[in-house]
Amino acid sequence: MKVMVIVKASESSEAGKMPTQELLLAMGEFNETLVKAGVMASGDGLKPSSEGVRVRFKGSERTVTKGPFAETNELVAGYWVWNVSSMDEAVEWVKKCPNPMEEASDIEIRPFYEMDDFAEIDSDGSARAQETQLRQTLAMQKAQSHCYLFFSGCCEEALEYYQKHLGASVVMLFRFNESPDPVPEGMLPPGFENKVMHCEFTVGNMTLFASDGCGDEGPFTGFNLSLTIDSEAEARRVFDALADGGSVRMPLDKTFWSPLYGQVTDKFGMGWMVMLPGDDSQQ
Repeated sequence: MKVMVIVKASESSEAGKMPTQELLLAMGEFNETLVKAGVMASGDGLKPSSEGVRVRFKGSERTVTKGPFAETNELVAGYWVWNVSSMDEAVEWVKKCPNPMEEASDIEIRPFYEMDDFAEIDSDGSARAQETQLRQTLAMQKAQSHCYLFFSGCCEEALEYYQKHLGASVVMLFRFNESPDPVPEGMLPPGFENKVMHCEFTVGNMTLFASDGCGDEGPFTGFNLSLTIDSEAEARRVFDALADGGSVRMPLDKTFWSPLYGQVTDKFGMGWMVMLPGDDSQQ
C-alpha cells in the first residue's frame, strides 16, 4: 500500500526557524535507511505558510488568500510518500524517525486511495481505464530516448573521427573483454574481444550510445533506439507493444547494467532496447 506521511507544522517551523545541522544529518540518515529498504518513493520539506497561498472554492468563485495561516496544528511542514505492506509497518517506520521539530510535534499517516476503492461506483470500469491511461502517459513523459549506433567493428575509428571533426566527447567506454559477465561462447567473431561493447558520447547537446555490435550488422540495421523507463510495469507494457507483430531478439531480463533489459525489433523493422535505469549498487 502507498501512504503519505505528513509532518505537521509547529511554531518553530511556521516561524521559519531552520533545523540544526545535527537534525539535518539525522533526518538524512533516516531517509537513507528508508531508501535502502525500498520504502521511500519521495519526500520534501515545505516552507512556512507565510510563503504560501490558499485558493477557496465556492461555486464558480475562486478566492486567493496569501499566508500565513493561523491554524498551525492543521498545517503541513513536510511529507514523505512510502510504499509499505501495511499501516502497522508505516507506524513502525515513523517511530524510528528523529523528532523533526525542536518542540513536541506530530507526524500523521494517511493511506492513498486506490482504484479498487472505487470499484463499486465505477461499475463499468471507465474511470479505472482513464486512470491507467493517465499513469501510462505520465510514465512515458519521464522516459528517456537515446539513439544506439552499431559500427560492425569500427566503433573506435568512428569515435576518433567524430572527436576530430564534430567535437565529440566520449563520456565512457568499455570493451567486451572488460565485461563483468562472460560473453556467451560463439557470440563474437574472432578478434572482437578488444572491440567496444558499449560507449556513450556527446555531439553538441545530443548524447549517443554506440557499440561495435557482434560483427553481423548489415545495411539499415546499424542502429537501435534505446528507451529507458522508470516503471517496470510500463517497461513491460512498451516492450510487449513493440513485440506485437515484430520479433523479440532478447527477452526482458536482469543484466549487470540494468534490473530489466531486453531487445526487440518492431513490425516496422525498427530496433529497440527497452530497460529500467541501472541500480547504482550494481555498478
